[in-house]
Amino acid sequence: MSQPALTVLEILTASPVMPVVTIDDPAHAVRLARALVAGGIRAIEITLRTPHALAAVRAIVAEVPEAIPGVGTVLTAADFDAAAEAGARFAISPGATQALFDAAWASTLPYVPAVATASELMAAMEAGFTACKFFPAAQSGGVEVLKALAGPFPAARFCPTGGVDAASAPSYLALPNVLCVGGSWLTPRDALASGDFARIERLAREAAALR
Repeated sequence: MSQPALTVLEILTASPVMPVVTIDDPAHAVRLARALVAGGIRAIEITLRTPHALAAVRAIVAEVPEAIPGVGTVLTAADFDAAAEAGARFAISPGATQALFDAAWASTLPYVPAVATASELMAAMEAGFTACKFFPAAQSGGVEVLKALAGPFPAARFCPTGGVDAASAPSYLALPNVLCVGGSWLTPRDALASGDFARIERLAREAAALR
């Protein structure tokens, strides 16, 4: 049964941390999603960095209805369409192009473009997107840049991702223009490789308690 459509704001406020996941073995997808949901994390960004990403999304959609799986590393309009066809609940890109803006407006799939500068944010907002991924967050100035952007862009909201970890996440989450942070620390590749889903659930539980 299909899940009700969510808005970008509902997705980005579902949990204080959105795990950024690279799937090397699609057999792990369902147990991974169940561990994250059990720990209190529902929205999951599955990156298109391996050929298994879309199969993982399909499996999670079918088996873990409590999860909100999305597709990240969306680079082209074709990637956007593939994410929608796989049943993803949202799409995230590491940057933004006019082609992606157009694909998003032609689809019902919620889209989170990424920005790293004021000019890129202006372009995204002009295209109708006020909630953006701030990427790469740490390398682009981190908390101080987000504080500076709050003045001229009071309507903008962010999901800082890139170089964010459990230690730095609280300083981002304390900002009024940050809805959540993205990070890979919830799903360490060694934990995935060894099938240590109890560890992933524990990390998710700790992350869910950050706000």
